[in-house]
Amino acid sequence: MQKGDRTRDAILREAVELASVVGLNGVTIGSLAGHTGLSKSGLFGHFGSKEQLQLATLQAGVARFTDSVIAPALQRPRGLARLRALFDAWLAWSDDGGPTGGCILVAAGVEVDDQPGPTRDYLVDTGRRWLDFLAGAARLAIDEGEFRPDLDGVQFAHELNAIYLGFHHARRLLRDPTAKRRAWTAYDRLIEDATA
Repeated sequence: MQKGDRTRDAILREAVELASVVGLNGVTIGSLAGHTGLSKSGLFGHFGSKEQLQLATLQAGVARFTDSVIAPALQRPRGLARLRALFDAWLAWSDDGGPTGGCILVAAGVEVDDQPGPTRDYLVDTGRRWLDFLAGAARLAIDEGEFRPDLDGVQFAHELNAIYLGFHHARRLLRDPTAKRRAWTAYDRLIEDATA
């Protein structure tokens, strides 16, 4: 990796952290210059505009999520073991294993849900791919004989995603100390239904 690429990666690591705390719209060339100690012109040279910086920040957040949540789970056997590892890492991502301010993708989704443009388009595509991935994990559990054959994998993915969003809200906004336990209770019920 060349020096320019290393610098860009370091900038984006800081941008992901900043966005998780102040929101995606708080990530600007100027605000990031203040956090990194780099000049505005230097940052502009890497990204060209606020919009390109914000899109690159989301892409870096997705890459970090993939490395922290998906990649470790894929090392587990297909089926329930993989789903459990995935859910555990997903909760940790929001709690203490991801960016300082929690899941940047959830926060950005709320920020840009009604703002058309490339940032929203990227989040929509990422969100759909994530739900497809979860539905695929459910189908693998069916193939392994661990879930009932008539399970609707798309519905399973929707419900698992809803559990995570509820956990994120309870943990990050409400500071509910029981949020993780309640998320696991909901997860266990969803698995019980899937195996019935």
